[in-house]
Amino acid sequence: MGEKTNPPKKGEAARKERLAEALRANLQKRKAQTRSRRAGDADQRSEGLPAAGKMHKD
Repeated sequence: MGEKTNPPKKGEAARKERLAEALRANLQKRKAQTRSRRAGDADQRSEGLPAAGKMHKD
């Protein structure tokens, strides 16, 4: 009925802005990481670890 809505605090707005900035920075970092991986050549090594076959003796 007579509910009062609390206006957002200044700290809350600043926190949301910081979180939004951190999210944008993280997204840019992940995009750059994906682009660098795409630009690289495929590995020339065989599947699995070579040492794993040497260690497993039944």
